[in-house]
Amino acid sequence: MTQKKRNLTFLAVGIFTGAVLTAGISNLTGPATPDQGAQKHENKPLYWVAPMDPNYKRDKPGKSPMGMDLIPVYPDGVSAADGGAGTVEISPAVVNNLGVRTVVATHAALHSEIKTVGYVQYDEDQLVHVHPRVEGWIEKLYIKAAGDPVKAGEPLYDIYAPELVNAQEELIMALSRNNTRLVTAAADRLKSLRVPDATIHTLKKTRKVSQTITIFAPQDGVIDNLNIREGFFVSPGTTIMSIGILDQVWVEAEVFEREAFLITKGLPVTMTLDFLPGQDWQGQVDYIYPTLDETTRTVKVRLRFDNKDHHLKPNMFAQVVIHAESEQHTLVVPKEALIRTGNSDRVVLALGEGRFKSIEVRTGRFDPQNVEILSGLNMGDKVVTSAQFLLDSESSKTSDFKRMAPPADMNDTAPSTPMNHDTMDHSNHTM
Repeated sequence: MTQKKRNLTFLAVGIFTGAVLTAGISNLTGPATPDQGAQKHENKPLYWVAPMDPNYKRDKPGKSPMGMDLIPVYPDGVSAADGGAGTVEISPAVVNNLGVRTVVATHAALHSEIKTVGYVQYDEDQLVHVHPRVEGWIEKLYIKAAGDPVKAGEPLYDIYAPELVNAQEELIMALSRNNTRLVTAAADRLKSLRVPDATIHTLKKTRKVSQTITIFAPQDGVIDNLNIREGFFVSPGTTIMSIGILDQVWVEAEVFEREAFLITKGLPVTMTLDFLPGQDWQGQVDYIYPTLDETTRTVKVRLRFDNKDHHLKPNMFAQVVIHAESEQHTLVVPKEALIRTGNSDRVVLALGEGRFKSIEVRTGRFDPQNVEILSGLNMGDKVVTSAQFLLDSESSKTSDFKRMAPPADMNDTAPSTPMNHDTMDHSNHTM
C-alpha cells in the first residue's frame, strides 16, 4: 500500500512540473505579433513550376504536361545568389565523392572530321578512250586482256578498212601527178583517220597500199574496258579500249546532306584501305559535284591521291576522313558535358559554392572533342563534365538535394542520460 502511495505522489509531482514548464515556454515566446501575421499573409507564391521541368512555369496552380501537380515557388525560397528554380546544392564532400569536374565555356575553332567511304577510280583527266575513225575489221589484237600495261608507241591492233585503203590510193595518185596541193590534202585525210605519221611516210616512200593499218598506244598506262577480240567489226561509235594512268587516282566518296556545307575544295583528306592495313594515304578534295542524290540524300565528292607505287587500284573500297577546319571561333564546350534528350539538349551549369543548375542549350556543329553552343551559355560559364546526369536529374525535379547531404556527426548529438539503476524498480525481474 505504501508503494502505491509513493507512485501516485511521483505522478502528481510530474504533472505539476510539466504544467509549470509549459506555461513558462508560452510566456517566453509570447503571442504572434501583427507584423508576423502580415508577413505570413504576404508570402504568396511567385509562380508554379512543373516538378520534372523547372522551365515549365504558370501563374496559377494546375497540372504539368506529365499530369503532376505544379509546385509553388515563394519569394523567400529564391534569393539573388540562388540560380532560381531547379538549382540544387550539395556539400563539398559529396562533390568530391561524386567526382564532379567542370570546364569553362570558351571560344575555339571546331575541327570537324567527316568520315565516309569511297571507291578508287582512274584519274579521268588522264584516261584515254580508243575509238576507230572508220568502219572495219580487227585483223590482229596485240592486247589480250584488260589490265595489261602498255607503253606509248606500242601496237594495239591492226584494222582492215576499205576507207583507209581508198585514202592511201588517193595519196599515191596525188604523188604520181606531182600535185603538191593534192598530196597535202591526201596526207591530212590519212592523219584525220588516225593513220600514224610513220605509216604515211612509208607510203610516200614505197607507194604501196597496205591492206591493214596498225594503231599504236597514245600514252603509257594500263588497259581497261577491252571490248573487242580479233575479227570484230568496229565502227566510229565503238569503244575499243581505254588506257588509264595509275600515277594518280581519284576516290569518289559521298557526304551526307547535313555535312555538305563543311566541304570545300582543297581540304586535306586521310584514306585507309583494308588492302594495306596500317597505311595511310594523304590527299585533298579535288571537286564537289553540284547535285544531290535524291535517293541517298548525299553529295558526291571527288578526292585526289598520289599513287607512285601503284598500290591503289580502281574499284578498291576505301575509308576516308575529310578534315574540315573552321576558320571562325565559336562558343564550345566538351561533348561529354552535353546531355542529349529526345527533344532538347542540356548542360549542368556550375554556379559555385556547391550549387548546380540544369539549363537548356541550342547546339550547332560537332567535332571529335567539342560541340558548338549557339544559345543558352555565355563565355566563361562553368559546365559540369562528369556526374552531370545525376545533377540534371535532381535539378529537373527541383530537389534541394537533402538526400545527398552528409550525415550529421554523431559526436555533435546530445549525449544520452546514463541509466540510474538505483532508482529503477527491478522487483518484477527474475533471474
